[in-house]
Amino acid sequence: MPFELTTHAKEMLKERGIIESWIEETLTQPSRTELKDDNTVHFLKPVAEWGGRTLRVVVTRGSNPPRVITAFFDRRAKGGI
Repeated sequence: MPFELTTHAKEMLKERGIIESWIEETLTQPSRTELKDDNTVHFLKPVAEWGGRTLRVVVTRGSNPPRVITAFFDRRAKGGI
Protein backbone atom coordinates (compact mmCIF):
# COMPACT_ATOMS: atom_id res chain seq x y z
CA MET A 1 0.00 0.00 0.00
CA PRO A 2 1.53 3.32 -1.00
CA PHE A 3 1.62 6.08 1.61
CA GLU A 4 3.24 9.49 1.98
CA LEU A 5 5.38 10.62 4.90
CA THR A 6 5.51 14.26 5.96
CA THR A 7 8.92 15.71 6.76
CA HIS A 8 8.05 15.49 10.45
CA ALA A 9 7.05 11.82 10.09
CA LYS A 10 10.35 10.98 8.36
CA GLU A 11 12.28 12.65 11.18
CA MET A 12 10.27 10.85 13.87
CA LEU A 13 10.67 7.43 12.23
CA LYS A 14 14.43 7.90 12.16
CA GLU A 15 14.57 9.25 15.72
CA ARG A 16 12.30 6.52 17.12
CA GLY A 17 13.72 3.55 15.20
CA ILE A 18 10.45 2.85 13.38
CA ILE A 19 10.75 1.18 9.98
CA GLU A 20 8.43 1.85 7.06
CA SER A 21 7.27 -1.77 6.77
CA TRP A 22 5.74 -1.44 10.26
CA ILE A 23 3.90 1.69 9.08
CA GLU A 24 2.58 -0.15 6.03
CA GLU A 25 1.47 -3.16 8.08
CA THR A 26 -0.26 -0.91 10.62
CA LEU A 27 -2.10 0.97 7.87
CA THR A 28 -3.20 -2.18 6.00
CA GLN A 29 -3.97 -4.43 8.99
CA PRO A 30 -4.63 -2.26 12.06
CA SER A 31 -5.78 -3.83 15.30
CA ARG A 32 -7.80 -0.68 15.95
CA THR A 33 -8.55 2.68 14.34
CA GLU A 34 -9.66 5.89 16.01
CA LEU A 35 -11.30 8.87 14.28
CA LYS A 36 -10.22 12.11 15.96
CA ASP A 37 -11.79 15.58 16.00
CA ASP A 38 -8.63 17.14 14.51
CA ASN A 39 -9.32 15.54 11.09
CA THR A 40 -6.93 12.63 11.67
CA VAL A 41 -7.26 8.87 11.84
CA HIS A 42 -5.07 6.91 14.26
CA PHE A 43 -4.12 3.36 13.28
CA LEU A 44 -2.87 1.10 16.09
CA LYS A 45 -1.14 -2.26 15.97
CA PRO A 46 1.25 -4.16 18.27
CA VAL A 47 4.68 -4.73 16.71
CA ALA A 48 6.15 -8.11 17.64
CA GLU A 49 9.70 -7.01 16.75
CA TRP A 50 9.39 -4.23 19.34
CA GLY A 51 8.28 -6.45 22.20
CA GLY A 52 4.60 -6.22 21.29
CA ARG A 53 4.47 -2.47 21.97
CA THR A 54 1.65 -0.67 20.19
CA LEU A 55 2.56 1.47 17.21
CA ARG A 56 0.28 4.46 16.65
CA VAL A 57 0.31 5.91 13.12
CA VAL A 58 -1.45 9.26 12.68
CA VAL A 59 -2.82 9.99 9.19
CA THR A 60 -4.66 12.96 7.69
CA ARG A 61 -8.29 11.83 7.29
CA GLY A 62 -9.36 11.31 3.67
CA SER A 63 -5.87 11.64 2.18
CA ASN A 64 -5.08 9.42 -0.80
CA PRO A 65 -2.51 8.00 -0.60
CA PRO A 66 -2.56 8.07 3.20
CA ARG A 67 -0.46 10.99 4.47
CA VAL A 68 1.36 9.97 7.64
CA ILE A 69 1.79 12.91 10.01
CA THR A 70 3.66 11.04 12.76
CA ALA A 71 4.14 7.61 14.31
CA PHE A 72 5.17 6.53 17.79
CA PHE A 73 5.01 3.66 20.24
CA ASP A 74 2.06 4.47 22.47
CA ARG A 75 2.75 3.58 26.11
CA ARG A 76 -0.87 4.33 27.03
CA ALA A 77 -2.16 1.67 24.62
CA LYS A 78 -0.07 -1.13 26.16
CA GLY A 79 -2.36 -4.10 26.63
CA GLY A 80 -5.31 -1.96 25.59
CA ILE A 81 -5.76 -3.37 22.11
